[in-house]
Amino acid sequence: MVAFGKKLKQRQYPEWQRYYINYKLMKKNVRQYAQQIQGGTEDRRRVLKEFSRMLDYQIEKTVLFVLQEQGHLASRIEALGEERDALMQQLDIPRMQALREAYRSVGQDLLRLLHFVEINAIGLRKILKKFDKRIGYKITDYYVTTRSNHPYSQLQQVFKHVGIGAVVGALSRNLAEFQDHRGSYLSIYDQPVSALALQDPVIDEIKDAVERLTHSTNFLRFLGQHALIIQEDLPRPSEEYIEDQRYHFVSLLLNLVNTFLYMVNTYIIVPTADDYSISLGAAATLCGVVIGSMAFAQLISSVYFSAWSNRSYFRPLVFSSIVLFLGNLMYASAYDLHSLSILIVGRILCGLGSARAVNRRYISDCVPLKTRLQASAGFVSASALGMAAGPALAGILQINKSFFGITLNQSTLPGWVMAIAWLVYLLWLWISFKEPVRDYEDQAAEASNKAQKEEHTVEDGLTQPLLLSSQSAEKVLVEDGEQEADGSEESAEESRKPANSIVEAYKLLTAPVKVQLLIYFMLKYAMEILLSESSVVTAYYFHWGTSSVAIFLALLGLTVLPVNVVVGNYISNMFEDRQILFASEIFTCLGVLISFNVIFPYSVAQYVCGAFITFVSAEVLEGVNLSLLSKVMSSRLARGTYNGGLLSTEAGTLARVVADVTITLAGYLGQGLLLNVTLLPTMVIGIVSILATLSTYNSLF
Repeated sequence: MVAFGKKLKQRQYPEWQRYYINYKLMKKNVRQYAQQIQGGTEDRRRVLKEFSRMLDYQIEKTVLFVLQEQGHLASRIEALGEERDALMQQLDIPRMQALREAYRSVGQDLLRLLHFVEINAIGLRKILKKFDKRIGYKITDYYVTTRSNHPYSQLQQVFKHVGIGAVVGALSRNLAEFQDHRGSYLSIYDQPVSALALQDPVIDEIKDAVERLTHSTNFLRFLGQHALIIQEDLPRPSEEYIEDQRYHFVSLLLNLVNTFLYMVNTYIIVPTADDYSISLGAAATLCGVVIGSMAFAQLISSVYFSAWSNRSYFRPLVFSSIVLFLGNLMYASAYDLHSLSILIVGRILCGLGSARAVNRRYISDCVPLKTRLQASAGFVSASALGMAAGPALAGILQINKSFFGITLNQSTLPGWVMAIAWLVYLLWLWISFKEPVRDYEDQAAEASNKAQKEEHTVEDGLTQPLLLSSQSAEKVLVEDGEQEADGSEESAEESRKPANSIVEAYKLLTAPVKVQLLIYFMLKYAMEILLSESSVVTAYYFHWGTSSVAIFLALLGLTVLPVNVVVGNYISNMFEDRQILFASEIFTCLGVLISFNVIFPYSVAQYVCGAFITFVSAEVLEGVNLSLLSKVMSSRLARGTYNGGLLSTEAGTLARVVADVTITLAGYLGQGLLLNVTLLPTMVIGIVSILATLSTYNSLF
């Protein structure tokens, strides 16, 4: 195998060789540091300080060169601009063509500069990981954290690309003027970027390169992290062509509608589940079993739907729609049949029709990289809207009539409405869905097995350009299956092999991943306790009816998107992910603490305040938690049946099942004790997750 240092040297531009980071020197120093520490002749702190200083020098050398080259490109564009102004008066077509080619030449040089940055990012990432492994000290956490938010940070200078953006803008404007010279007076600034369909190909190449290097936190990326659609690699252009061939917008829309309808189906019964249980002769607290039976079945369906999506997307969605149609029919019919068993079996069938694993997989496998982030955000938005629409719809369905022996009331109408919705969806699916061509995927999968992808180990948002953006260039460097000469890294084939069982997938979980899954379990448990018992608790303490509960739950659901806007656009740019994670855990526990009934009388203000703090904090926690989880998850869990998305789904679903069982069991103690008895384990799990976070991230502030 060819060592990375040799591959790095082969991909360098000779005239720029002295400006690249000196990977060979740093690798040699790491080896010496390791030997000295093992021999007891060096102190770890001094080694950390020396190596950090070396990194600072190497990065500064690279950054100053990038800024210098940006200045040269800007000077060339300025000179070409003066020549262009003169030619615009003369309309000399041959000279204008030559000038256009000169602008394109600047664009090609800019692409070379972007490639230079990518190569250095790869080397920096690899040497950080090598230091972590050989020295036994996580310098990656320390170094990037201390350098990321500092006003004089060289990392910020290179990875935020302010200067490069200005050069791209100047090139785009000038080339667009050449293209639109015959009669158009619109500037590129008069229309959105998406409308510039005829822009020069070199600009498209530059934009793709910048997109790989610009991975800063924003609203769409924050939403996309909720979906936990783990991105394996940034594809080569040929792979992007394959993705474009498989992409079908209506099919993506059908997946998002499936997500929306399923979330509506999940929460539409929450305001009335207690009344339905009472009407069938059971206790109101049996609503926990009625609601939780769907989540219990989802534990099973997530696995077989994930496996099924390896072969098809259309057939699982058809099966899901049919099962959900039948499940809702049984749920609605249980009232007239006066059968609690049929009610629960109907909800189990609904859970067995959960195709969220297929929805995630379709976005991951069939949506082109350039639109995958928006599709992931759409997945989360559809889920949030479904969570709000479900209870709101239940509040509207307040009639009590009977037709041909079929009772239509607030308890049965959710089942009938969802059965009709799934039938309409099935017809649309059958007519419009386009099954992707699987041959392309098999070829891409076979090709991707030749590449090696390292695990993400850094939590800070600014490290995403460092860790993720350079994978496209790294693919070129490692496509022959390169390994470190000392054999410290896994073989390329082994590192890309997906897990073949849930047990094997569990063995791939590192300590940080287990902590993130514990946090995910905690927040889902807290949210399920809050939502599922809301109808019983509010009826007991405040005598709320179905409409009041529906409005309350709908308002909770509607907070999801605004909260994500604030966190994604502002808070995540001010604090590190792990700091937001810790604060969200604290506020979630604070909301639970406020909700305890220790002051008599228990007021609406206290309950609503505690509920909103718990729910909003848990929503923020979910986004940040999944963001961190996607960074520390093994690359082997990015594909296959037993992937990271499946593991997180199983953890969250298990939490919902346990929460609903807790509600049912606590109901035997009486409705007066239900609230405190269910909140107590929520608080305990929250405290455990906080302690686990503190032990995993030693330095939070």
